[in-house]
Amino acid sequence: MQPLKIYNTLSREKELFTPINVPHVGMYVCGPTVYNYVHLGNVRTFLTFDILNRYLTHIGYKVRYVRNITDVGHLVGDGDEGEDKIGKMAKLEKLEPMEIVQRYTNDFHKVLEQFNLLPPSIEPSATGHIVEQIETTKSLIDKGLAYESQGSVYFDIARYNAEGGNYGKLSGRVLEDLLTETRDLDGVGEKRNPLDFALWKKAAPEHLMRWTSPWGDGFPGWHLECTCMSTKYLGDTFDIHGGGMDLKFPHHECEIAQAKGANGVEPVRYWMHSNMLTVNGQKMSKSLGNSFLPAELFAGSHPLLEQAFSPMTVRFFMLQSQYRSTLDFSNDALKAAQKGYKRLINGLRIVKNLEYIADDAIAVDEKQVSEVEKGIQNCYDGLNDDLNTAVAIAGLFNLVKKINQLYMGQVQTAQLGESTFTLLKESFVAIIENVLGLIEEPNENVEAFAKGMLSLYREYKEAKQYDKVDEIRGYFKANGLVIKDMKTKIDWAYEE
Repeated sequence: MQPLKIYNTLSREKELFTPINVPHVGMYVCGPTVYNYVHLGNVRTFLTFDILNRYLTHIGYKVRYVRNITDVGHLVGDGDEGEDKIGKMAKLEKLEPMEIVQRYTNDFHKVLEQFNLLPPSIEPSATGHIVEQIETTKSLIDKGLAYESQGSVYFDIARYNAEGGNYGKLSGRVLEDLLTETRDLDGVGEKRNPLDFALWKKAAPEHLMRWTSPWGDGFPGWHLECTCMSTKYLGDTFDIHGGGMDLKFPHHECEIAQAKGANGVEPVRYWMHSNMLTVNGQKMSKSLGNSFLPAELFAGSHPLLEQAFSPMTVRFFMLQSQYRSTLDFSNDALKAAQKGYKRLINGLRIVKNLEYIADDAIAVDEKQVSEVEKGIQNCYDGLNDDLNTAVAIAGLFNLVKKINQLYMGQVQTAQLGESTFTLLKESFVAIIENVLGLIEEPNENVEAFAKGMLSLYREYKEAKQYDKVDEIRGYFKANGLVIKDMKTKIDWAYEE
């Protein structure tokens, strides 16, 4: 099996994954700003790192997965000016900011549970780490890398670069070009440089969320929380930092500068970023009217949707594309994913019920053994190649063919030998359930499986393989299913 390689945004190439302290892995992922319902772009990002967490655990690592909750400091427009997103929503809904935080944190957890994402090891919040953020700000001021101005504190990018920093290296931006782009911006005001970013902001009289600090009442800047929480729980340098592509600049760029400035070392070994979602080829956005919430997907209530799609169908759909590629939502793509998911789950149901039958009269068939081993190898090769779940799923579908052959008696379990049969069964189940996190959904199990078996029934009937036809009839009968023949039409019914 080839070793795990990860695409590192910082180096712009795939690198062999070598944790700092084997077998432990420290992973930090930027969580949501909890001022509104979680959207599908968020879900794709968190799904990416759910798979990574699951896979690292599957291959023997002990993962400490930290994913934060941003409940203060993220301003409208993602900059240093304007209202706090949570404070603005609190005013609109005439609620306390922490009521807004609780409502949308609950929604976030509910949605991720529906998609079968595992919870992180630690889920810290920005408001729970105000002390750490103030201390880090004081440290950066003491080192000359930050300055106070009119009650706010800003990180000095020019000073940071002059002392050996390289602001812009993650996103590939050149400081001189960034300075040229921002030279004529109005509203720089209290900053020495338009690129300098806020570590601490002075709170205006009407600002709802505020804390006492050495610089007066204020609140932390958006970027600072992640630096403080990631290093507190994972150390000054840790293995993996993840997030969406949109966070690469300026959020993650600022994180690097803050952490290196405060602690004197590079904070992260591997930077990973998931790509965006599009809808029918267009960027997903509220302004275009093509953005929909998970609840709208599950209910089929959005105008762009022709039907409802279950959480596992959507999860499977997202996994059919490698996380760094753009993923396009469409009704046709989701319908195809629905069929693919059901086919895979049919295989899962079958393989769980298969038992090895020894037969001394049947020799082990090396060709059959090789096909199984190759199918499993393809799954792991895909996962080890920068978490390419699309390749892994293709390998699983090849194994489904073998599983169906075993079920229908076209291949005998004895032809695989007990060890290969066990390898097939355990690997197939583990990759689907433990790594990809796909589970059999309630209420659709019987229908999905019946349709898959019915397809085989038609094939064998047309081929006049009546012994196989009778086998399927027997299975249907044993599971409360009835096949109805009406000349050219075959239907099925489920009996409660």
